Amino acid sequence: MTTNGERLQKVIAQSGITSRRKAEQLIIDGKVKVNGQTVTELGTKVTGDDNVEVNGVPLEKEAFVYYMLYKPRGVISSLKDDKNRKVVIDLMEDVSERVFPVGRLDYDTSGLLLLTNDGNFANLLMHPKHGVEKVYVAKIKGILDKRELGRLKRGVKAEKDLLKATNYAILSTDKKKNTMIIELTLQEGKNRHVRRMMEQLGYPVMKLKRERYGTLTLDGLKPGDYRALTPKEIKQIRNSAMEL
Repeated sequence: MTTNGERLQKVIAQSGITSRRKAEQLIIDGKVKVNGQTVTELGTKVTGDDNVEVNGVPLEKEAFVYYMLYKPRGVISSLKDDKNRKVVIDLMEDVSERVFPVGRLDYDTSGLLLLTNDGNFANLLMHPKHGVEKVYVAKIKGILDKRELGRLKRGVKAEKDLLKATNYAILSTDKKKNTMIIELTLQEGKNRHVRRMMEQLGYPVMKLKRERYGTLTLDGLKPGDYRALTPKEIKQIRNSAMEL
């Protein structure tokens, strides 16, 4: 057992034997052992090196898999939706492992989404202190002036959050249609980060796409396509997160 890793109930649920809520009850009832010891604390975390037993039966360990999906607009970054909308896993019918998204992309946002069954990998990429770069391209209503562009890097206050970009590049402006296409680099991933930041400045986002995640890009993929990451890609993005 460790202070790192995934919560025990999540690991049990991801194995497919029960839901997370029932897994929590199994832990409370003393039906779960980690490395031969009964565990009843819900905050317990485990890694792939720990041996987990539920009702005396060892949890089968799936081989870790890592996928990149070009999420289209109109798809939920989740494994299920209470409104029966299409979710990302519906696009990955050939994947037999119980993968989950690394972070989220909004329903109306397209672009690069990672999915895996490796909780440590997901936590490494999502942890704020690692600041893995994510690059978005946004089409906005209106044209930001120099002062407002400067605010993107200084940060824009929205509710309790300070939303900012580490860098930006203007890709095009259309004065006739009063629109701008801008590339934004983030090292954070707060909820609806780009949309809220732009809305606070008075420039609603019309279209949003994540083009890059760390060292990974969408090259060769069309909306709805996905592929497994190569061992080299996995190593590169893992190393880039650990170096930050």
